[in-house]
This record gives sequence, C-alpha cells and structure tokens, in this order.
Amino acid sequence: MSLKESSEMYLESIYVLCKRKGSVRSIDVAEYMNFSKPSVSRAVGILKGEKYIVVDKDGYISLTESGRETAEKIFERHTVLTALLTAIGVDEQTAAEDACRIEHVISEQTFEAVKAFYARHGSEEK
Repeated sequence: MSLKESSEMYLESIYVLCKRKGSVRSIDVAEYMNFSKPSVSRAVGILKGEKYIVVDKDGYISLTESGRETAEKIFERHTVLTALLTAIGVDEQTAAEDACRIEHVISEQTFEAVKAFYARHGSEEK
C-alpha cells in the first residue's frame, strides 16, 4: 500500500460507513472521524484522484475495486490487531486505539505472521 496513513484512515472510515449505512457522503465521514468538512473534502479529492473512490453528482462516495480491496486490507489489520491485543489482556478501547496506529506501519510479512499466530492461539489467551 502506498497511501499515507491519513489517506488509509479516510479509506477505512469510508469502508466502515459503506458497510454500516450503504451510502456515504463527505459529511458522514466528517462526523464519523470528528474531522472538519474542509479536511474531509481535501482527503476525498486525493482519494478520488488516486482512483480509490468515485463521487457521484449528488455527493455520494463509492469505493472503486482498488479502493475496496485496499480498505478491506486496512480494516482486516485493524480487526486482527485489536482482537490480538484484547486477547492478551489490553482493554478494548486501548487495543482499538493502538491497533489503529500499528495497522499503518506494520509490514505485510509481520502482519501475516501475527494473523497466523492469532488464528492458531488467539482464543487460548483469555
């Protein structure tokens, strides 16, 4: 993934909102992330320019195939890392916050190893 961390966060948020609500506009992203509308507009422009999203004439945002694939990877990292941290005793809020930071810097190789480890041992930790 060659996206900056902030772009990854916006893409993941759009993905989560699309799953939750079906249709998403910039205002939904701003409210979800607690960011200003101008910040979201800038990010939407970047993601649109890089072909991760499309915005229709009414302002509804959709993920492109590439955007969906990238967002799913980011979301999977977040989900697995949160679950692993929770399984080893970290409270849920801290686990989610830490997973959000880690998901943007962890290498693919390390994440795959973590995911495989968690699949084998994750539920045993509690």
